[in-house]
Amino acid sequence: MAYEPRIASALSGATRGQLAYWRRQKLLVPEVSATRPVLYSFRDLIALRTFVYLREERPLQTIRRALDKLREIGETDHLSRYRLVAQGRRSIALVQDAGDGAVDLVEKPGQQLTVIKLGDMLRAFPLGEIEIPSLAHPRRRISVNPSVRRGYPVVAGTRVAFDLVAGLVRDGVPPEAVKEYYPGVTAAAARDAASFADYVDQAPERTAA
Repeated sequence: MAYEPRIASALSGATRGQLAYWRRQKLLVPEVSATRPVLYSFRDLIALRTFVYLREERPLQTIRRALDKLREIGETDHLSRYRLVAQGRRSIALVQDAGDGAVDLVEKPGQQLTVIKLGDMLRAFPLGEIEIPSLAHPRRRISVNPSVRRGYPVVAGTRVAFDLVAGLVRDGVPPEAVKEYYPGVTAAAARDAASFADYVDQAPERTAA
């Protein structure tokens, strides 16, 4: 499965400028393709959402230090495998498998910590004045499932890509009439597809670092 930057941005909350900057800085290089066409994996999306969530509370340099420490202690798996949380006033912690403790990666590397806050990267979370949607359901009737159309957003319960439905609505087809083209797509699902398409196209650009 692969996601172009436009979709990766919408599903992760990172701006396209941030995606490009993080690629150049080798902070998160897409595992499918880092050159044109740039393509991100589903695992990349999870890692990107972690970056975005942490970036709201920690400077980029702190995130970089945490990633460097991960490598120093021999943790070299894909970043989506790790649960990183903002801890205390300045630190970032790696949540342990048991889920009831964590290891400091920045202020006192290696020190055992008690987890105070954990953002679930698959759920919706606030980012400034907007809300980054749930990864599995960016809209109630829109689904992102790695086993369906390689993870491309579709109308839930179907294999119909969201942008095909949104295109019909934008061309003037009433949501109630979309089922004439795609029988499995309800009017409510058509409205959700159009809403998500608007979000993809209009997601605000923020600072690219």
